[in-house]
Amino acid sequence: MHDIRSIRENPAAFDQGLRNRGMEPLSAQLIALDDRRKSAVSALQAALERRNSFSKEIGQAKAQKDEARAQELMAEVARLKESIPQLEQEEREVGGELETRLAAIPNIPKADVPVGSDEHGNVERHRFGNPKNLAAAKQHFEIGEAMGLMDFETAAKLSGSRFVVLKGGLARLERALGQFMIDLHTNEHGYTEVNPPLLVRDEAMFGTAQLPKFEDDQFWAFPGSALEQFVASALDGQATRETLQKAIHEARYGLIPTAEVTLTNLVRELILSEEELPLRFTALTPSFRAEAGSAGRDTRGMIRQHQFVKCELVSIATPETSAQEHERMLTSAENVLKKLDLPFRTMTLCTGDMGFASTKTYDIEVWLPGQGMYREISSCSVCSDFQARRMNARYRPADGKGPRFVHTLNGSGLAVGRTLVAVLENYQNEDGSVTVPTVLQPYMGGMTRIERQA
Repeated sequence: MHDIRSIRENPAAFDQGLRNRGMEPLSAQLIALDDRRKSAVSALQAALERRNSFSKEIGQAKAQKDEARAQELMAEVARLKESIPQLEQEEREVGGELETRLAAIPNIPKADVPVGSDEHGNVERHRFGNPKNLAAAKQHFEIGEAMGLMDFETAAKLSGSRFVVLKGGLARLERALGQFMIDLHTNEHGYTEVNPPLLVRDEAMFGTAQLPKFEDDQFWAFPGSALEQFVASALDGQATRETLQKAIHEARYGLIPTAEVTLTNLVRELILSEEELPLRFTALTPSFRAEAGSAGRDTRGMIRQHQFVKCELVSIATPETSAQEHERMLTSAENVLKKLDLPFRTMTLCTGDMGFASTKTYDIEVWLPGQGMYREISSCSVCSDFQARRMNARYRPADGKGPRFVHTLNGSGLAVGRTLVAVLENYQNEDGSVTVPTVLQPYMGGMTRIERQA
């Protein structure tokens, strides 16, 4: 969420940030809308002050037995009472329009973010390991299906496309990967493990900027009684579209697209002390994404699923330490791949490829021999105070000055399903088996190879 005062103070920088994202300048429109809001506030305040003043004068006029003056003032008060609701409505509408406009504008990129229109403008930061040159490398779904341990057909019968059933050694391997990640981040990287809800209210989705822009990308759940009531009201014509939509939004729950939503909202509407920061949270949870707009992309395999497991990293920091915390988070995520000995490269995303709430993002891309290319396995982003403003998350500086908004950061540490894909493709053997990475073997009960199910 943007601060209209900051836009007023430096409209040129705001507009340049939007241009870098490929958008048209908006500062003039927003400032004009804010001027209207201020005028509406001033008109309402003036009307309220006049009403209060006239009310006092009525008492004085009656005390002086000046009935003519009292009647004149009472008529003025009556006219003001009629106009005040209209002024209040105007203030709400203009203020709401400004809030809606500000909520739909993405974060402004940092000055050191490369300018570009799409992924082709991303800049490589560094690499780890050498891509494995495997003869006749297979893709993960070919390996998993040949083993009889990865079943997309049955999943489709159960749930439709973009779901998978894992069995036997692959089911255990996915579980092992998640446990390995959460143990690494809590024991070595200093993150606090959290077991958060998977269903959240609209306010939480708004706080991390899934709403309103990405509403179609989410899965929504309703209590059965509420859904029945909505349908009945719609069929009977008992509710307008607006009232029905409001009721739906109040009753529904969003399935989290990532634990970023719940972990970041842990500090919602709080005022922390500077001594408490940074806070570092991690969670291993299922995640759910509708993948709206991804038709035709990665239709085979586990790269783009509606349901997947993810190990999330979230940090809450001061503005002065957020850049350093961003580098630390990146190192933590990269360390997972290093311990698994999976080749990867790290990219600095350009302005046209960044997420909505991000002011700077690093993507980690793991090498997949079956595809012969690097694919994203983690994004680590710093969001400045963009999410904090939406959540009203603040801290009190040690110098005793008034509360300031915190900076929020989030990253994948890592996407478990995609890590499973990377392990299958990088550790595949010519006989169709898969070698279990050394660091995972304790989580696999000492198993060193995964082979075709008998």
